[in-house]
Amino acid sequence: MMKCMGRTFSTGMFFIAALLLSLMLFVVPGETPAQTEKVAKGNLGLPRIVDVGADKCIPCIMMAPILEELKKEYAGVLVVEFVDVWKNPQTGQQYGVRGIPTQIFYDANGKELKRHIGFISKQEILNQFQRLGISLKPAKKKGI
Repeated sequence: MMKCMGRTFSTGMFFIAALLLSLMLFVVPGETPAQTEKVAKGNLGLPRIVDVGADKCIPCIMMAPILEELKKEYAGVLVVEFVDVWKNPQTGQQYGVRGIPTQIFYDANGKELKRHIGFISKQEILNQFQRLGISLKPAKKKGI
């Protein structure tokens, strides 16, 4: 009887664990491109990088000047966005991020191409777009 109960107990525990795991797959937001394509459709026609972070997170603070440089140097060539998930938690859920900062790279049609979690340098962002087949040239300065 003990063996039978032990087997029943372990089978029952396995069933409960499998049930919980399957529920988590449907309830916990994942990093799915389908979710973020809905969010990133704003400015089609230009490639885009979305940095999902928070203004008080140390790596996110380190990213801020890099994003500003990219915004200025590649105006009209690349859309650069920052989303603060601590101030806008619903937006963070829409992007399905699991860690911050997360940079999401999109093509000109709004299709998600790649994600990077953590700090990333300006040069590495430009290199990543190049590896994804998107050649970015700095915007021409007016009056020159």
